[in-house]
Amino acid sequence: MHIPGRLMITLICPLIDVILVSGESWTPIVVKNVTLLGPQISTDLTNVSRDGGHSVLLNNQILWLYDDTECMSVEGKQLSFVSNTAACASDLAVNISNVMDFGVEVVGKDEAGHDVTAILSHQAIGGGGWIPFGDDESDFNDKDKGKKRIAIWPGTAPTPVNRTHAFLYAPVVHVNSDPEDPAGRYMPRGMTLVWISTSDDGPQAYRTSRLLFPDEQVPYGGYGAVVGSPSHDTARFRSKDDRDVYLLGVTDAGLQMARVDLKHIEIPSAYSYFNPIQADFTHEHPSPNNANKDEIYMPGTFTSGTLFFSPYLKTFVLVYFNRMVDSTFYIRFLDLNQPLKDARPRGSIGARDVEALVRYSWSEEQVLYRSPPGKGGFNYAGAAHPEYFNRQYYPRTTHFALRNKLPWAAHGNEWYGASEVSEPTSGGDGKHLLLSWTSQLRGGFDKGIYEIQLARIEFDDIPARLMPSTSTSTSSSSSSTPTATTTGGSMPTTPPKQSSLGPAVLGRPKDSVPLLMTTASFLGVDAARQSEFWLVTCHMAVLIGIVAAMAALF
Repeated sequence: MHIPGRLMITLICPLIDVILVSGESWTPIVVKNVTLLGPQISTDLTNVSRDGGHSVLLNNQILWLYDDTECMSVEGKQLSFVSNTAACASDLAVNISNVMDFGVEVVGKDEAGHDVTAILSHQAIGGGGWIPFGDDESDFNDKDKGKKRIAIWPGTAPTPVNRTHAFLYAPVVHVNSDPEDPAGRYMPRGMTLVWISTSDDGPQAYRTSRLLFPDEQVPYGGYGAVVGSPSHDTARFRSKDDRDVYLLGVTDAGLQMARVDLKHIEIPSAYSYFNPIQADFTHEHPSPNNANKDEIYMPGTFTSGTLFFSPYLKTFVLVYFNRMVDSTFYIRFLDLNQPLKDARPRGSIGARDVEALVRYSWSEEQVLYRSPPGKGGFNYAGAAHPEYFNRQYYPRTTHFALRNKLPWAAHGNEWYGASEVSEPTSGGDGKHLLLSWTSQLRGGFDKGIYEIQLARIEFDDIPARLMPSTSTSTSSSSSSTPTATTTGGSMPTTPPKQSSLGPAVLGRPKDSVPLLMTTASFLGVDAARQSEFWLVTCHMAVLIGIVAAMAALF
């Protein structure tokens, strides 16, 4: 039987494709160790229960923001309960777990004569907070004394625009402690824009807009934002000092992307929205109820997370919790070898190249670390804190003196976390990453007790690229979740401050390479291209075998 050449190619190519991509996807994410650091310690509070926990580096201080915070006596009596609080890392040279809170007041003495302290104890229960409320919001909270209240929760990390200022998109939520329908316990009202400024007197938060995105729109910015250089499609009309903000908003179907000029961040009509089908921005608001994966920037399920540029991995990274309630950190990286429309593979990018977020595909979801759950149930509010162990936290676009052509070292920040990892022994900026999550010591809406737990991830050397990446596009969903560690399902069994996980590599083992590499070297192929030689050789062998089999068959 004779088979036309075109049909022969049609039959052979799918078989080759299946053979080449049926294994695990290659990824540079390699976890060497995970060190469980234990709970974060509020050194100036008698007793505290809180959740959330996101951070930003401003004015040489690491500022932490939290959601609902309850201060108690040692016996557990409530002293204050506020919607949001803030603290600064107080003792980085000794213990990175220590923080000192803002708004602490002495409210009495204990039996031993020691001060009993609480945060904003003069505020209405559940009403006040470090992020200010409007008069009508405060009046509403005063009226119902916590049974119904307006909450402002800083659910993501603030984004610095320079060394002293940052912005935050925070959700405004109507909370009903006893609704007729349990689904009505938390009702979002929209997103508010919060500005944070710092000086020698300390940081302050203020709001310039009430609701930037109302509840019937995607809550852009609530899942993170990054600032970078002007986008190429608008750069020719703008100053070189202009900057664009790229924002993530979460829906039930995944993450959506928006963009705005930083100068117009407070103007709702200035925002544009990414359309994955067109691979471009439009001014048409996508519906938050849209479930079509082709129209979602990053399909999947997401609850909390952090978007940032990793100087060690040399690309943008998303570290997050999904909705599996399994206390697991997941990770994706922006794959520069997987361009989308109108983009080419690039050798490298920097933190200011935020437009890459819509020009390249994201890798598949994979497990980064399974955090040990508390006694009260699963962990939540997982986040990453890239300002620790990293002198390149600030992108160059956060500095206005770029035209002075100062060396890059002059734009860097100090090394934070030397008590845990010294800079000379770290292996480079961003090789270590601080993680946090909320642990439930005791579950329950009214009687729950929560604390912030910390762990440090150490990445290993990035493995050699032995096969093409098969990471998914931003408009497709992944079918499996590979793990970045060989012991991904286990909990650390050693005490806090002990390294618990060994090295692991996601990808193809290197054991089968040496013979072909030796052959390549003998034939004069340089070391940098020996992996490509190995791939081509394998492809040719597969092709020859299939052709021979088809010839024998027909």
